[in-house]
Parts: sequence; C-alpha cells; structure tokens
Amino acid sequence: MTDKAKSDKPWSGRFTESTDAFVEAFTASVGFDWRLYPYDIEGSRAHARMLAKTGVISQAECEAILGGLEQISQLAAKGELDWSVALEDVHMNIEARLTNLIGEAGKKLHTGRSRNDQVATDLRLYLRDQIDAARAELKRLQQGLLMLAAREAGTIMPGFTHLQVAMPVTFGHHMLAWFENLQRDRERLRDCRRRVNVMPLGAAALAGTSFPIDRHDTARQLGFDGPAENSLDAVSDRDFVIEFCSCAALIHVHLSRFSEELILWASTQFGFIDLPDRFCTGSSIMPQKKNPDVPELVRGKTGRVIGHLVGLLTLMKGQPLAYNKDNQEDKEPLFDTVDTLLGCLRAFADMIPAMQVRAENMLDAATSGYSTATDLADYLVRKGMAFRDAHEVVGSAVRLAIDSRRDLAELELGELQALSRLIEADVFEVLTAQGSVAARKHFGATAPEQVRAALARARARLEAD
Repeated sequence: MTDKAKSDKPWSGRFTESTDAFVEAFTASVGFDWRLYPYDIEGSRAHARMLAKTGVISQAECEAILGGLEQISQLAAKGELDWSVALEDVHMNIEARLTNLIGEAGKKLHTGRSRNDQVATDLRLYLRDQIDAARAELKRLQQGLLMLAAREAGTIMPGFTHLQVAMPVTFGHHMLAWFENLQRDRERLRDCRRRVNVMPLGAAALAGTSFPIDRHDTARQLGFDGPAENSLDAVSDRDFVIEFCSCAALIHVHLSRFSEELILWASTQFGFIDLPDRFCTGSSIMPQKKNPDVPELVRGKTGRVIGHLVGLLTLMKGQPLAYNKDNQEDKEPLFDTVDTLLGCLRAFADMIPAMQVRAENMLDAATSGYSTATDLADYLVRKGMAFRDAHEVVGSAVRLAIDSRRDLAELELGELQALSRLIEADVFEVLTAQGSVAARKHFGATAPEQVRAALARARARLEAD
C-alpha cells in the first residue's frame, strides 16, 4: 500500500492492503452519524482545553484547535462540509478537516481519547438535548389538555369500560386522566436524563489513558454531573439509549391509546368531537370524508418506535465487554425514535387545544346505555340494602328498561317500587347523568368541582417542573 493510501485511514499503519470498496461503504457510519457533529465539536473543545490545562498540549496548540473547530462548526452549519465515506464517521471527518486547516496541532487533539469514548460522549450530549426537547413538547401538550379540561370541566360524557357505556363522567375529568399519563412520561424522562448525564470521555478505548488528564474538569465544561466511574462500562454501555427508547415507546403507547379515542370520537357513530380541518385530510373519491389522519398516523408510528426498542435490546444482548462494532447500529434507531417522538408530540400539542367538543352528543350518549345503574344500586345501599342485593334489584330494573326500550330514568316510580319497597320519589335525582357526576365529589373523582380542584393542582405541578 502506498503512503498516500495509508494516509487515508488513521489506523492504516498495521495494514498491508487497502479496505475493500464495498466494505468501506458497508462499515461507514457518516451517512447518519454526521448529525452528531455539534456534539462532537463541543466535546472536542472541552477535551482540548483540558489537555492544555494539564500540559499535554500547549496553549498555542489549544487555541489553534479551538479556532479550527469553530471554522468547521460554521461550515457544517451552512451545509458546506463534505462528509467523506472514506473517513468512516463524523469523528474522523472532523479530525481530518481540522488537520487540513491547522496542520500538526490538529493531530494532537485525539491524545488521551478514542473514538469509543468519543462517540459515547457525543451520544449522551445529543440525547440530553433531545430529552429536554421532548419534555418541553410534553409540557406543551399537557398545557393544552389543561386548557381543554378547564373549558369542559362540567361537560358530561359517557365513561367506558370494555368500550361499553359504564358511568357518566365529565370530559374535563377524562382529559385530566391523559394529563396524568403524560406527567408520568415527563417524570420518567427526567429520571432518564440523570443517568444520561454521565461523561464517558477519558475512558479512551477501554482502559483509560496514561496521560495526566482531568476528567472532572472536562465533565464540568460539558455540563455532566461527573465522569463515568468505570472505563470498560463507559465505552460499552448503551443502557441510556435503551432507557430513552423505552420511555419513548411508553409515551407512544399513551399517544396511540389517546389517538384511538380521538378516532372513535370523531366518527359519525360517536360524533363527540370535531378535529380542526388542518389536522385532517379528505378522500380522493368520497367527497364527504374527513379523515383523522394525524391521530391515525401517530397510532401507526407507535409500532416503529416499539420496534426500535426491541431492536436495541436485541442488539446489546449478546455483546461482551467492551466496545464492539455492533454498537454502530444504535444510532439509526435512536435518531428515528427521537424524530418520530418529537414530531408526534408537536402534532398533538398543536391539535388538542384546537379540538371542539360536541357537548349535546356526549350528554345524549351518557344518558343512554343505563349508565346510572350503579347510582341506583348506591341509592339502595344508602337506604340500608346490602350491595349484592342492590345489584340484583338494579339488574332487574335494567332488564325491565331494555324490554320496554326505555332508560332507567324513564321508568315509572311504581315499576321501580315493585322491585324494592326502599325506592321513593327521590330516586330520580340519582338517575340523571348530572346527578351521577355531581355525587362523585371526593378527591380524584369526576364531579365538576373536583375537576376544577384537580386542575389547580395540575397547573401547580406543571409550573413547579
């Protein structure tokens, strides 16, 4: 191999022939890891400053490196940096350009580090920012839910179990249920970020370095809580990627369940809500159609996010310590998970506050399906009947209503009294949807007064975090 051919690769001294062209393309990662360039440059700046502080390089060399990195950053930001497959990855592309710009000093930047700890550091810096972005979008979505819940705190709708009408609830209460799901999601991301915020840099290839580096100084510069404790673990760990993707998968499960409700509620059969036109599309053949494409697509994208999580778990399950080339396969699923999550959260955060509620349709649905049957059973219990006996009596009342095609509230007092002598004229107060929700006024329940109290608590929690 010629000297020129050797110079194309930073590791070519040990080799006697050039890399096969197909293998070069097959093993390169720069086609996707180029997006780490801001974090690679950020890490390199901190590393150079630390090397100068510890006397490994001179201050003049450090200044040259910092100046060259700034030029590269500006070129990359403008899309004017040529990412070469021959240089394999984002790290070697930046290092090669740096050496071309500033000469010998550029070759000294890699002192005391390896691509193994470099890429792990880049990923953590990148993921830290993406977690912050995801938490911000989640918070924006939660704020939209609170706006909607406040607007519809007293709006009555049917609550469902098994997708069958169960009991009346308020729409505000239902929206606050989704707020709680997303609050747990934001808390999980916050916890995940704490484990992300550990610095691998200085672990080098796997065993550390013989140079007198100061890893705590580099960690402080980069905003990490501290350096990783063990060099082997630092370069081979991808738990933080898997944990983030696990959080993302669970967020998508919540978004998918919410999407399913929106799709049902927007249908002609339910008619509970109107989604804004700008979040829907029509049919190429049926002029009357208004399709809820955004929630449908979010529901569909959930599958790919869950798939990425399973793929990453499978990727890591057979790897011995420390770094292995397999780990190159962590980036594409991570990047796609981040992009998908942020896109779906943005769509929901924009769409939810603009959603319109059809209160009359909801109330009509809540007053059908015998949704106040449990209220009638509770009424009998308060009159002194054992609950199991009350359950039997109300079951008979429901059968009578079904057979006569009436709702419970439409039964005659005499018909109800024939089922139990405990029933009096005040029974009809509990057989309305309004009476049902108003009666559930303890902490965490669906009464409008409790929804408003829960809204105040939710706002305080959101502002505190």
